[in-house]
Amino acid sequence: MSRLTGFLVGGAILVGATGLAVFMVSQRPEPERVPPPSQIPFAITAAAQAGEGAIPVFGAGTVRPRAEIDIAAEVSGKVVWVDPAFQSGGRVREGQVLFRIDDADYRRYVEKARANVALQRVEVLKVKEEAQVARKQYEQFKERQAESGAASEASPLALWQPQLEAAEAALAREHATLGETALNLARTAVKAPFSGVVRTESVDVGQFVAAGRGVARLYASDAVEVVVPLSDREAALVPGLWDLRAGDGNRDVAVQVVADYGGRRYDWDGYVDRVEGALDEQTRTLDVIVRVPEPYGSGAAPDAGEPPLLVGKFVDVELEGIAPDAWFRIRRPALRPGNEVWVVRDDRVTILPVTVLQRADDEVYVTGALQPGDAAIVGGIQVGTDGMEVRTASAQPE
Repeated sequence: MSRLTGFLVGGAILVGATGLAVFMVSQRPEPERVPPPSQIPFAITAAAQAGEGAIPVFGAGTVRPRAEIDIAAEVSGKVVWVDPAFQSGGRVREGQVLFRIDDADYRRYVEKARANVALQRVEVLKVKEEAQVARKQYEQFKERQAESGAASEASPLALWQPQLEAAEAALAREHATLGETALNLARTAVKAPFSGVVRTESVDVGQFVAAGRGVARLYASDAVEVVVPLSDREAALVPGLWDLRAGDGNRDVAVQVVADYGGRRYDWDGYVDRVEGALDEQTRTLDVIVRVPEPYGSGAAPDAGEPPLLVGKFVDVELEGIAPDAWFRIRRPALRPGNEVWVVRDDRVTILPVTVLQRADDEVYVTGALQPGDAAIVGGIQVGTDGMEVRTASAQPE
């Protein structure tokens, strides 16, 4: 190959490569044009919900019996009969006989006391007859003395007055003894003082029980109590709390008690019965006593067979608080330090001071210059100023 031919081939290759490169460059895709990021801060918001009526006051506590006592016999003796229901977990009604003590000796004591009463009645009759005879003799003697011009008063002993008083006192003593023995006989049947549930028992047929020694523990089933510790701020939301008196039947402050059983929630209606008169020294809280009537039959379950509100169960409690003219429920992240809420109005931040009434889980109950539906900032920005422009997006409900 001549030198000229070599140059021509090299030039052709160079021209072809250049053309190919120009063609490939012309066919490349246009790069996507991305606008520059906005300098306006981005905020996540959640609507402030206006509340109506009473503010709920939330708490929790453990169920305890309204009343709990030890069952003990008032007389000693051997147990001869026990009611089948009188065992741990058994339910008994008021006045039901729980167990009986051998009453043979006590019946004999009653018969002896009755015989003594009868004998003493005869003695009183005899003394009365003697007193009447003595009085008649004295009257005759007094008449004879009046005729002779001499008069004297008879002593009470001569008229059998002390003897009669002693005989009547002895009769009263025998009556008292009869009443005591009859009472002891009646006490051989140990009865339930109120309707309740047997927590524990340790008595059986053939066992000797001593008077005053506890053999079982019984708690009332007509009502239970829940001790709800509240801070002074929360307690101030309960209307008329310090006007409540234990046992006065005042049920003005309604309460709903909620408990979980087997993955389901059940609720019972109750009321605030009273408040303890002193702060707890360790927790610095007030103990509000909630009473729930009929814990074994008032569970608001959707079907039959609902569980009872058992003693010892930990429950959530919602009390009916005060009813301000206007209050709002916001997400907890919306509450800023210094009790402020940042809301977005017309794409700008407005900082509003609020008064916190209640905190509950992820929500806060407040009063202030909020408006229903205000977009309260719950995330996205940590620093803000009044009037600052922001972009927003609503937070997804949890």
